[in-house]
Amino acid sequence: MKLSGLGLAGLLSPPLNFDFNDPFATQQGRVTTRTVWVYKLPSKEAEKVRFYQRDTVLGINNTAISDDVEAHNRIWYQVGMENYTEGYVYSGDIHPVRTMLNTPQMEIPRDGLLAEISVPYTDAHEEPDKESDVVYRMYYETTHWVKGVTTNPDGQIWYEVRDDKWDKLYFARAEHLRIMMADELAPISPEVPNKDKRIQVRLDQQIVIAYENNVPVFVTAASTGGILRVGTYTTPQGNFLTFYKRPSRHMAAGDIAASGFDLPGVPWVQYITESGISFHGTYWHNDFGRPRSHGCINLTSSAAKWLYRWTSPQVPLNKEFSFGGVGTKVEIIE
Repeated sequence: MKLSGLGLAGLLSPPLNFDFNDPFATQQGRVTTRTVWVYKLPSKEAEKVRFYQRDTVLGINNTAISDDVEAHNRIWYQVGMENYTEGYVYSGDIHPVRTMLNTPQMEIPRDGLLAEISVPYTDAHEEPDKESDVVYRMYYETTHWVKGVTTNPDGQIWYEVRDDKWDKLYFARAEHLRIMMADELAPISPEVPNKDKRIQVRLDQQIVIAYENNVPVFVTAASTGGILRVGTYTTPQGNFLTFYKRPSRHMAAGDIAASGFDLPGVPWVQYITESGISFHGTYWHNDFGRPRSHGCINLTSSAAKWLYRWTSPQVPLNKEFSFGGVGTKVEIIE
């Protein structure tokens, strides 16, 4: 297989200046839930050590497998600082992140540049000033369109970031965004005709498989429509096409207090229905392998990016979307 999204593929993907002698040297984890408990052992039956609140960034020292063979996700993260181990946290509540600072690009073309957040999180401000109002938080591996660059009186460089939902410009610290290059968005398997590619979503197994000439070349865990606080959300079964693609989308709907959502910078979106069902990267949980979405097919950002590059239609590097054309076949089965 060309890539497997299962297991620790995303966790172990090397950053710049990566130390191959220690894959966890720069690995961090951001708490995605309101609170998360640290346990003495990798089990929710073990003694609780302490808890952390949402957006706390923890150091990840290692991984462990729980003894619960019935669990959909048995991976736990060992957390602590350097050689000190504090305990274990359930991986489904932790977004694997890193902190990588970038040299700002001082010339931005008129069409803008696609960029990815390369730190656990940064804030979008109303003005290029850290004391100005915060509009929303931007998380690791979310994608955003940079439309300009400015330097404030303190010498701090800020990017102008366009919000595609509200069509407004906000400002984010430039060193926290990594401008994406053409080669990392180049099509995967362009020599294989689109008619010979297809994606299968297996709802009962919560996995996505990509095929070339009926041979599986990619598999990843997913989270599809689930039972939430205010209702049951389903991912439709049937045959579809990836007819509408965009590398970044601000998704929002409903009341956040009642299972609504407001998610800026959702990466690698591929719509398959007019109602908005799509494949996309996910940064608000890491609990793949069980239903828990509003109907979309949640994937890790790295898995969503692979599929995005592999399917049709292709989206030019300087374009915000591609609509219509011949899409790649998608089959969703029970």
